[in-house]
Amino acid sequence: MTTLPEVDRNCFEAALEEARLGLAEGGVPVGSALRYQDSLISVGRNERVQRDDPIAHGEMSCLRNAGRRSSYDGVTLYTTLSPCEMCTGAILLFGIKRLVVGEDITFTGNLAAFESRGVEVILLNDPRCQDLMKEFQTRYPQVWAEDIGKS
Repeated sequence: MTTLPEVDRNCFEAALEEARLGLAEGGVPVGSALRYQDSLISVGRNERVQRDDPIAHGEMSCLRNAGRRSSYDGVTLYTTLSPCEMCTGAILLFGIKRLVVGEDITFTGNLAAFESRGVEVILLNDPRCQDLMKEFQTRYPQVWAEDIGKS
């Protein structure tokens, strides 16, 4: 696993805690956090199940919880899972230039899309994130299929 500076570790742990809360609620265990400079400004988790909201993915919830920002310069987004196309679009739309991803094994996403647009991507391959997703995918295969548009 990649070694991170303390501020990054702390923010990633906040995202991981959100993923754990999501699974405990019966939802998709994807957590996200947003940091500006040295401050954690927002966290969120996938709440599709909890809110009956098809676009309440972890990254989207985190961005929503952060509220309006005039600029995303200097912001880092942390997510426990490689982003889907919808979340990728939002991250690119807002010009977030640094992304820390927990894992891309249980869902590959398209990290190359970020790199081709100048986004620094740090892939952790954190086994804790993989274990959460594997547990969820085993327990709730139909909900997982809905979440990634495969139902």
